[in-house]
Amino acid sequence: MTTFFDGAFGTYYVEQTGDTTPCELANIAHPDSVLAIHKAYISAGVHAIKTNTFAAMQVAGAAYEEVIKAGFTLACQAAANTGVTVYADIGALPTAFAYQYETAAATFVSLGATHFIFETLSEFAPIEPALALIKSRVANATILVSFAISQDGLLQNGVDYKEALAQAAAHPHVDIVGMNCVSGPTHLLTLTKQLLEANSAAGLPKPLAVMPNAGYAARVNGRSVFQANASYFAEKLTDLAKAGVAIVGGCCGTTPLHLSLAIQRIHAQEQQQHADVASLPRAVMSQGKKLPRKPLAVELDPPAKADFTTMIAHAAILKRLGVSCITVSDSPLAKARADSIMTAVILKTNVGIDVLPHITCRDKNYIALKGALLGAAYHGIHRLLCVTGDPVGADVLYKQAGVFNFTAARLMSYIEGLNKDVLSQHVMTLGGALNINAVQFEVELKRAAQKIESGATFLFSQPLFSQQSIENFQKARATLDCQLYAGILPVASSRNALFLNNEVTGIEIPQEVITAMEGKTTQEAYAISIAYSRRMIEAVYDSADGFYIMTPLQRIELVQMLIEEIFDA
Repeated sequence: MTTFFDGAFGTYYVEQTGDTTPCELANIAHPDSVLAIHKAYISAGVHAIKTNTFAAMQVAGAAYEEVIKAGFTLACQAAANTGVTVYADIGALPTAFAYQYETAAATFVSLGATHFIFETLSEFAPIEPALALIKSRVANATILVSFAISQDGLLQNGVDYKEALAQAAAHPHVDIVGMNCVSGPTHLLTLTKQLLEANSAAGLPKPLAVMPNAGYAARVNGRSVFQANASYFAEKLTDLAKAGVAIVGGCCGTTPLHLSLAIQRIHAQEQQQHADVASLPRAVMSQGKKLPRKPLAVELDPPAKADFTTMIAHAAILKRLGVSCITVSDSPLAKARADSIMTAVILKTNVGIDVLPHITCRDKNYIALKGALLGAAYHGIHRLLCVTGDPVGADVLYKQAGVFNFTAARLMSYIEGLNKDVLSQHVMTLGGALNINAVQFEVELKRAAQKIESGATFLFSQPLFSQQSIENFQKARATLDCQLYAGILPVASSRNALFLNNEVTGIEIPQEVITAMEGKTTQEAYAISIAYSRRMIEAVYDSADGFYIMTPLQRIELVQMLIEEIFDA
């Protein structure tokens, strides 16, 4: 039987109260709010809740004992007479303050705690003294040790997650091992399957707990905000349970609704079934009349390893298709890939095609940006796409925060200043992004106008998928004085569409597209995807100065088919 932990406390606390001060301090300042959140998770059906003390040692200062005591008391009060277990929560600490693991553990022991979770860890060794203290003082104590794992399967210190989990599982004081935070449910599901396959012969020596983030946050008004994707999250938790995970729960961005839906699904032991809706017509692709060619920009993701063979080959195919330029993304989803400018130089040198590297505000301060742009200018790169960039998913870990010295508009203003100075002989033409799926599109239009005032001469839109996105694009055309490229993303499969919908900000693929592609062969799915892309292209054809085509999952053949089927040679 699967055991269910609660979800995020901090992000849910902000969502419920609007209070952005550290949630641990609410144990003293707003105990009713803390109690209500614990009760909401218990009502969702969880078997265990964590005390609201994750960062107590860091944010409470000398008052840490008071904050921990209040947090433990509130959790116990919420769980009284429910059968729900209370876990004393001790979050990751900087190396310099590792001694506080033992201090926090001793405080919880003095309060009578019997279950403990050390979570979001980047290494195991610093918590060992605290584990020994607990086991020496608490008979039959249960200790869960959980690591923060990146999408690449690495801890912050570069250690492979399998190695870290094996080290913890082998320790006599550890009862449960786990993964939480940083990564969304799909990435942790993939890593879990790899872990279980690697241990299939002997079996894992300890039960496994997996508590993913709801997905990946978007920055809204300076805050990290997660999408409302409870159904998708529940589906992935169901997959985790089916894969053999003993304990599941949620981390950043998850709510009682996320856990309630997951519990319902797992208890029913059924996969999510979509309601019957009208599927898209599976028309023969060649039936559509080809459209006159407009400028086409195609996005490629740089490699995650030092091997550009595939990317160069894909760029050569696109050049033969008459693509105007290749845009090079800058570590999408904040997952490290080859530098966008260096990648653009490699493509320009090896393929001889025009390139447009993305430049994010996430990773570089003004010194690093200036140095990178000087190098780009030397290699003949004179166009840039300035974007904010996806926020780093490991905000709770130390030394992994994004830079974000600029907004996209300020970055453009900065480069415009360089154009009048050190880049005066190599002036950069600037572009930006337009989120046509923004809920408050009037606000997005104002941001776009600011980008144009700051130097943007063209904007690339997020992918069009809905009637609302079409109307927003046409409104932008009537409002903005710049070149406007319509974003087109031919999804490769229903699974690809689900991932994009739930773990990539700014994308909203209609349910009818997802449903139409379910259970289809690759070629059938491609036909449906291209048919829908045609709808979007035709709807905005007269309004668009060109089209910005994004390549899904390196499926260059899908992009090739789309271009050949829709546009004139």
